[in-house]
Amino acid sequence: MKKDKKFLIPFYGLKIGTHHFTFEVNDTFFEKRDYSILKQGNVCFEVAFEKKESMLILDFSLNGEVVLSCNRCNDDLCKKVQGEYKLIYTFGNEEKSSDTIIVLHPDSYQIDIEQQLYEFITISIPSRAIHNENECNQEMLEALNKYLLLKDTNNNKDSDEIDPRWAALKGLN
Repeated sequence: MKKDKKFLIPFYGLKIGTHHFTFEVNDTFFEKRDYSILKQGNVCFEVAFEKKESMLILDFSLNGEVVLSCNRCNDDLCKKVQGEYKLIYTFGNEEKSSDTIIVLHPDSYQIDIEQQLYEFITISIPSRAIHNENECNQEMLEALNKYLLLKDTNNNKDSDEIDPRWAALKGLN
């Protein structure tokens, strides 16, 4: 995946203190990602970037909408996303990083926040995304219900019969 320069923050020339950045994420942002659960979207990030002597503190605030698949009928579903997140960048030679603390090489002069923006959007969507009542694709729901009914009737029939292999194991006690 090719890096997009619009998600780079060059901090080398910034003065110590707080700086504000705005980043817009649109459909092309999601199209670049293979196997993404998100198809489209428009999300705005407001970033408060605080530069200190030995660390960088970024406070992210996101607000927007994304398009993903409904968990019930698999049709497209538009969901609002919003959230606030914090990342701390420190400088050092060790490769240790955590969810909120990222270690940069001492010679670094810019940070790329593209992957972090995608992750923040992804964790902002609800764990179960479904349409409101009666908005799902009815044909798909009927097909699912037909399959589920067939599966239930097969399970009930099989649950009365005991597999002879398991019956033999019961006699071992």
